[in-house]
Amino acid sequence: MRNRIVSALIVAGVLGALWSAYVYAVPSKPLPPVFNPAPDPYARGIYANGIVESYQSNGENINVYPEVAGSIVRILVNEGQAVAQGALLVQIDDTVERAIVEQQKSQTEAAQALLEELRAQPRRENLEVARAQVAMAQANLKSLQDQLDKQQRSYDIDPESVSKDALDNARNAQKVASANLEVADRQYELTKAGAWVFDIRNQEKQVESLAKQAASSSALLAKYSIKAPSDGVVMSVNATVGSYVSPQGAYDAYTQGFDPIVVMGTSRGTLAVRVYIDEILIPRLPPPDRLSAQMFIRGTNTKVPLEFVRVQPYVSPKIQLSNQRQEKVDLRVLPVIFRFRPPPDVQLFPGELVDVYVGAT
Repeated sequence: MRNRIVSALIVAGVLGALWSAYVYAVPSKPLPPVFNPAPDPYARGIYANGIVESYQSNGENINVYPEVAGSIVRILVNEGQAVAQGALLVQIDDTVERAIVEQQKSQTEAAQALLEELRAQPRRENLEVARAQVAMAQANLKSLQDQLDKQQRSYDIDPESVSKDALDNARNAQKVASANLEVADRQYELTKAGAWVFDIRNQEKQVESLAKQAASSSALLAKYSIKAPSDGVVMSVNATVGSYVSPQGAYDAYTQGFDPIVVMGTSRGTLAVRVYIDEILIPRLPPPDRLSAQMFIRGTNTKVPLEFVRVQPYVSPKIQLSNQRQEKVDLRVLPVIFRFRPPPDVQLFPGELVDVYVGAT
């Protein structure tokens, strides 16, 4: 009885193994793809990767870098926000530079006040003092001249009546008084003439120099307020309040490089796609008047015809991952720029990778 049970189990195991082998040997039907791979619509099309960009008549996206260094104290825009030319985007701490501007403006005002003082000379009070000094010198000379005349007449009548020493002292006193009157007259004329023309010119140059310094500092102060260079849409803000930025941009700890603090794109409905043609395929590229291209949006079955714009005539290394020059790449590509109208039922954003076929019409 026991042997029969063992034999039955062995036979059942063998049959189960044969059935499993048969079932697993039958190939399973593959699942249908979520979307079809991008087909080549041309007889001899050139496949290339493309990056969606905001459309610019020249260049790529608008990368905003500060011209000064400092810590960000305010960010006044959000990503996706439409801004007008001149709108304030980011404010950098300008405390020190603002104090310098105020100081230089005060120095300019002080120099201007001194220049106005020189131009307003002679001062009426100073002129009256100089005139009074002339009158006093005239009176002093008159008094000493009268004393000299009296002593001279007395000496002429009787030489014994006046000593020679007293007569000489009177003559010397008259000469001193006459010299003092001449000095007072010249001082009066100098005061009446006002400031020296060369002093005025020198002060004018001082005012001009200080005013230019203040204007230069004011221009530098304005650079702490980063404004939109044109109308557009804020696509990316790569810094936050408290971040230190410099003319190199904002440091990115992930890529260990520097990024623009704000990236802007155009607000128009037209987008651009920058296509990178492999240097090996450049000889197969059709001439510009026959150039045609179609873009396939990844993750969908949507294809979009592209309009040729221009060729960037410089073959450069292909850098797409982090946009850093430190990447070790051997492939070189030729950028070709197309433009298109985004389909209404598909969302597309600048920076998105797409598949492009380039051919000839």
